[in-house]
Amino acid sequence: MKVFAIYRKIIVPAVLMLGVLPMSAQVEVKSSLDSTEIYIGSQAHITLDVTLKNGMKLVLPEYKPLEHITPGVEVLEQSVADTSKLDNDMLKVSRTYTLTSFDENIYYIPPMNVKVDGKEYKSRELALKVFTVEVDTLHPENFYPPKDVQNNPFMWEDWSGLFGMSMLLAVLVVIAYYLFTRLRENKPVIAKVRFVKRVPPHQKAMSEIERIKADKLAASENQKEYYTKLADTLRKYIEERFGFNAMEMTSSEIISGLQANGDSDMIMELRSLFETADLVKFAKYSTQINENDNNLVNAIQFINTTKAEDLPQVERVEPKLTNEEKLGMRYRRTLKWAVGVLVAVCAAILLYIIYNAATLLSYELEIWSF
Repeated sequence: MKVFAIYRKIIVPAVLMLGVLPMSAQVEVKSSLDSTEIYIGSQAHITLDVTLKNGMKLVLPEYKPLEHITPGVEVLEQSVADTSKLDNDMLKVSRTYTLTSFDENIYYIPPMNVKVDGKEYKSRELALKVFTVEVDTLHPENFYPPKDVQNNPFMWEDWSGLFGMSMLLAVLVVIAYYLFTRLRENKPVIAKVRFVKRVPPHQKAMSEIERIKADKLAASENQKEYYTKLADTLRKYIEERFGFNAMEMTSSEIISGLQANGDSDMIMELRSLFETADLVKFAKYSTQINENDNNLVNAIQFINTTKAEDLPQVERVEPKLTNEEKLGMRYRRTLKWAVGVLVAVCAAILLYIIYNAATLLSYELEIWSF
């Protein structure tokens, strides 16, 4: 009997304790405050951590909004439980409770009750100290009621730069439009370069002599017309062939120019022809028909003797513009450049204004939303 009594008093409780310890060791409850001291109306947060075996049923404490966890301390809100996995098939469940208080005091926060598989576990107790705000009760006139919600005032300095840029843009647009209308109203002066087939000087001269022969001017009584056309034909040929202004030179100057150029072929016959032409035109000299024919033959021989066959077959012809037309071309070119530059500057200023205005508006809308 004594042995049975000893077994019942010592052995049985020991076995029961050994069976309960593994289950208890699998559950751990911790709580902590992020701040043990706050001012009236400020907030503190209790974090409750429960470690348990995977598969166990857990019930965390629940509080309604503004419910007192202890007299003088309210629970504003509680977070959703956050579960994370640990080693050895263990879980950690965390929840945060937001507290506040409006009375100065040192508050005792009792342990929080947690149920795991129907068994109750407790966290440790906590303490929270709440400070009051110093108030100058001796000068109540310094206290003011709360202000109403006010609209954000218009700040001219924020928009003055954009306003100035807008005025500059308007002026530049007017100037650009004015220059564009000026450019549109003036007819363009276009100098087109043409490439034409080049006729050699000797061919031009021979064609003109053929016309003189066809008109039978050598046998006509109008010797002045005959010698004028013949001399002018030679002058044009000499000018194009040798490159000096024979049309504006006297007969002796032309002969001197040909001699200086090294072309002495048939100089004497050409001198005689020009002298006869001068006498007919200015001294009313009368020639015989055979003399006219000889001068015509001499002119043809001079052309055939001095002609150049290796001249280019294509000639670049540039139109001759008057000084007024040249000034007009430069004026239009300047206008085009000015309009182009103004349009580019206006586009850049416009993009700058749009970007900065959008930034300011979004900033003010963000302020008004608060």
